[in-house]
Amino acid sequence: MCYTFLVMKIDLKKDFETNKIKNKKINKEFVVHKLKHNQERYGSFVKWVLFGIVMGAICGVLGFAFHTAISFVTTQRILHPVLLAGLPVGALLIAGLYHIMDYDHDGGTNMVLLSIQADEDIPLRMAPLIFISTILSHLFGASVGREGAALQLGGSIGNAMGKLFRFSETNKKTMIMTGMSGVFAALFGTPIAAAVFPLEVVSVGIMHYAALVPCVVSSILARRIAELLGAPAPFYDLGVIPKLSLRSTLLVMLLAVCCGFLSMFFCICLHQGEHLFSQKLPNKYGKALLLGTAILLLTIHTGDQTYNGAGTDYIIACVEGRERPLGYLVKILFTVLSLSAGYKGGEIVPSFFIGASFGCLFGNLAGFSPALCAGIGMGAVFCGVTNCPISSLLICCELFGFDGAPFFLIATSFSYMISGYYGLYTSQKIVYSKFKSNYIDKKTQ
Repeated sequence: MCYTFLVMKIDLKKDFETNKIKNKKINKEFVVHKLKHNQERYGSFVKWVLFGIVMGAICGVLGFAFHTAISFVTTQRILHPVLLAGLPVGALLIAGLYHIMDYDHDGGTNMVLLSIQADEDIPLRMAPLIFISTILSHLFGASVGREGAALQLGGSIGNAMGKLFRFSETNKKTMIMTGMSGVFAALFGTPIAAAVFPLEVVSVGIMHYAALVPCVVSSILARRIAELLGAPAPFYDLGVIPKLSLRSTLLVMLLAVCCGFLSMFFCICLHQGEHLFSQKLPNKYGKALLLGTAILLLTIHTGDQTYNGAGTDYIIACVEGRERPLGYLVKILFTVLSLSAGYKGGEIVPSFFIGASFGCLFGNLAGFSPALCAGIGMGAVFCGVTNCPISSLLICCELFGFDGAPFFLIATSFSYMISGYYGLYTSQKIVYSKFKSNYIDKKTQ
């Protein structure tokens, strides 16, 4: 019995020693794994901060140059209205330019979104093409914006940088979003919204948080560089913001619902208009000449340049409580004709124009702060056409101040749901339903 007990004791000791060695080995492997994981994680953090700085510097200078060029040609057009006579010619020039550069099938911002979703390649020539064509568009008075061009510029440069440093497809997508944030912030002056917008616009219902750090760094730095070089950040004074009461809340809800439907109408007009004109006028040069002439005749009929270009002066007038009856409908017509003719620049600033015009009209009719309603209209229509409620809220706060944040929050959330599955960008995906917590993964209409 004593012998058996002794043998058992020896065996237990051996097992204990064996397990101790195994545990040491497991612990060592665990520590090595953790160290390697943390090294990769912090290394990735440093890498994206550095590339965010590089992209921010490039995008800041490029955004300032773009802003300066557009401001210059816009001033020349206002001082010399005879330039409007070139509206038919400008569309022809842009069509010819894209043909010479072998880029007849320009996907625009849709191509940038597809590059993030489905590994589509963005040719570097997109950058100079959109730069030059947007300047020509503003020189001759087409009803287009600038921010769509900014997204294409930034995306093209980000894609080129990803190729240069031989990034994986996943990391190249992050570089594209980083470039989009940088140029958008430098040009438009809303760095917080610019950092979030590329993460939100690609796939509605989810956010690409992996790109957050480089997008934030690029956005902040690009805006700071553009500001130091002389590009001003827009800010609209809405005056005294009313208190949040039952009446004001109900009015804002009603305005937001109307803006949601208006954004749907704008998207339908854009897509159906472009489809109709392409079908009826298959020759792009004939289409450019005919639609360019139509824009010129409409401009002559209106008697001024209110609906030409981005329309920033009119947005300011709406914030001051002055608007033209049905001005938002006229702007939709001008924008549809301009984009269908082949002019470049984007639809975002026209959406601001439309929202400000309708919001001011609503405020005047309801007897409720036309200035605030103009700001709410801008944010609500922008949200409806982009399906980006967080970015829309941030843009409103940066453009108008944070005092009106509760009103902007109500407006963007209501407009987001009411606008359904319509959007400016046909390649944008609605990943999760707006009405149920369901995965749907469908493209916008």
